Amino acid sequence: MAKSRNSFQCQECGAQLNKWAGQCSECQAWNSIVEVLESVSRSNRFGGFSGRLENKVNSLAHVGESSIQRVETGVGELDRVLGGGLVPGSVLLLGGDPGIGKSTLLLQMVSALAGRFPCLYITGEESLEQVGMRARRLGLKLDDIRCLAETDVNQILSRANEEKPQLMIIDSIQTTYTDELAAAPGSVSQVRESAARLVRWAKEQRCCVVLVGHVTKEGSLAGPRVLEHMVDAVLYFENEGGSRYRVIRAVKNRFGAVNELGMFAMTGKGLKEVTNPSSIFLSGHSGPVPGSVITIIREGTRPIVLEVQALVDQSHAGIPRRVALGLEQTRLAMMLAVLHRHGGITLADQDVFINVVGGIRITETGADLPMLLALYSSFRNRALPTRLVCFGEVGLSGEVRPVHDGLERLREAASHGYVHAIIPAANAPRKPIPGIKVYPVQTVANALECLSSMAD
Repeated sequence: MAKSRNSFQCQECGAQLNKWAGQCSECQAWNSIVEVLESVSRSNRFGGFSGRLENKVNSLAHVGESSIQRVETGVGELDRVLGGGLVPGSVLLLGGDPGIGKSTLLLQMVSALAGRFPCLYITGEESLEQVGMRARRLGLKLDDIRCLAETDVNQILSRANEEKPQLMIIDSIQTTYTDELAAAPGSVSQVRESAARLVRWAKEQRCCVVLVGHVTKEGSLAGPRVLEHMVDAVLYFENEGGSRYRVIRAVKNRFGAVNELGMFAMTGKGLKEVTNPSSIFLSGHSGPVPGSVITIIREGTRPIVLEVQALVDQSHAGIPRRVALGLEQTRLAMMLAVLHRHGGITLADQDVFINVVGGIRITETGADLPMLLALYSSFRNRALPTRLVCFGEVGLSGEVRPVHDGLERLREAASHGYVHAIIPAANAPRKPIPGIKVYPVQTVANALECLSSMAD
């Protein structure tokens, strides 16, 4: 027979407390502790894995190689992020801002897989009529799309056992609940319990499960942090500044590379793949423009050509402005200090604006040298040579450090028609690359001298 008890729980981190407090002692969040009524059953709800899973201890040397094969989703950019496709028995968590296209992408994936891969789409936020309206607007085939409107985890698993899908989508995990807990749907305990049951069922039935997760106003996934540890892959849908382009990024992936990028463009017919993202990140100037520098970043296994723009102008305010879009504000401050100390150029009385064309966010350090050269070019009002690319990390002592995969970046630049490259000396190729001339530099002063000599 079930018992009921009262407990206090933090809605941010899920910590259990004996009494209410204004601040959580675990995550230091204020006003996040609420009283919950939990129903504790004497039955064993947390039984071990069974079914097809081996429950005995084995040596890995005696475990044969698995014959599991990935299943391509039919959406090439999503397959790239996943590492080649879906892995049977895996659990994926997809998060993103409201309206960014999570449900649209998953509905398109189900439509592409329908007919050759049994799928079940569980919607907890929309009715079946609303899902059907969106599918018709996207021009998808409706005959083979199996859909269920349900939020009770027990009912979902019961229907899934009847349908026996190989892919099940839960949209979203914050709407699911179980009657064994008295907390409201979306609470920490309900999200954790629902996800645990879905993960256990996925491993037992060898079914791939995709969980859609809400995000908070800070941009992190809502619910307990343990949710990200339970799943096999965590994907984030991103978009900067209201751009029509969407970026899907893997921040955790047990079956592929992390920080892999997939590019999409939002249209009236849904999300369209962008197979050549370098073409959308270049502004396409008709001639050389001061403050514009081309660089190549490496995201996962893909090199991407980007344009970094800088604008340095006389400040008319008491405190000059420092604005960075697509780059870290702290790295901008570092480059300004390095430019002053090791380049002899002070921008203390100048407004500084820097932007990455296309709305993508650069997280790697290879954009340090392009940022610094863009600032120098805008301040001197001197355009850099045409068909020039550069990359490299800049240290506080003025040295230009190497970055990973330098050879692949140079080959990508040569394939786009660039003929000059300013790169760290440690990244200089041993053999010349046809079509591109390399200028290796060791310090910031060497890079500025190189620009002057090229201009002459």
